[in-house]
Amino acid sequence: MRWSIAVALLTIVLKGMAGYVTNSMGLISDAMESFVNLASAMFALAMVTIAARPADADHPYGHHKAEYFSSGFEGVLIVGAALAILWVSVQRLLAPQPVEQIGWGLALAIASSGFNAALAWALFRAARAHRSIALEGDARHLMADVWTSAGVVVGIGAVHFTGWLWLDPLLAIGVALNIVREGVRLVWRSSQGLMDQALDADSQAALMATLDRFKATVPEGALVRFDDIVTRGAAQRRFADLHMHVPGDWSLQRAADLRDGLEQSLMDAVPGLRVTIQLLPLGMEARATQIEDTTG
Repeated sequence: MRWSIAVALLTIVLKGMAGYVTNSMGLISDAMESFVNLASAMFALAMVTIAARPADADHPYGHHKAEYFSSGFEGVLIVGAALAILWVSVQRLLAPQPVEQIGWGLALAIASSGFNAALAWALFRAARAHRSIALEGDARHLMADVWTSAGVVVGIGAVHFTGWLWLDPLLAIGVALNIVREGVRLVWRSSQGLMDQALDADSQAALMATLDRFKATVPEGALVRFDDIVTRGAAQRRFADLHMHVPGDWSLQRAADLRDGLEQSLMDAVPGLRVTIQLLPLGMEARATQIEDTTG
């Protein structure tokens, strides 16, 4: 994230110079988005730092959800920047202006896009390694910026060869609409994380496969039953809760040993998982389940 801040500052300078020398609304709008990159990278760094804090008395489940605030904030900034670009672009569309010094402008724009693409690749790798939505959100935003810049470069070239000045502000409007789409997507994903969305399909499939394998390989497997399996994600941390029904005449030690082995198997199957298994005798349901069955 510190590298992201540094690259954002560099691209602001490069794209700002490109917009200045060319007088292109497309390049100016691209430079405006770089300010959003800078603000979002700074906020993401703060949230990632908070998310890395260990659990404490006030936050026994940890601080991982702080990352969702990062991607949500970034989404709001993106939408705000897009609205500003739309406003300026419409004004330029009504009063087109010539594009100047295209060669230098395009060279600066391409150089800044190269830095963004390299950083996005590094962020994607880090996001996968640390299962961080804040890093992934920043990487996706940067890649959207790269494709936006590519579109601007193509458009500026088209303006140069056709002489159609209205293409430049029209392209900037297209850039703004693309930015809005990315911003809305980030806000939506953050809201789902804050509302304890279930784990992804692959993780849930791994959990179920582990439970089936456990019943098939453990000698007591045929005697136990699992139900009320629920999951949720909190950035890098993942949670699963389930009930494990065992024969009522088992000793607590025997049931606890079996549960301990199952917990380890589930955590091995899904990285970052914190699992809670409630022991119940066969034929008995948890009080919460009985209430839900009655009221449902």
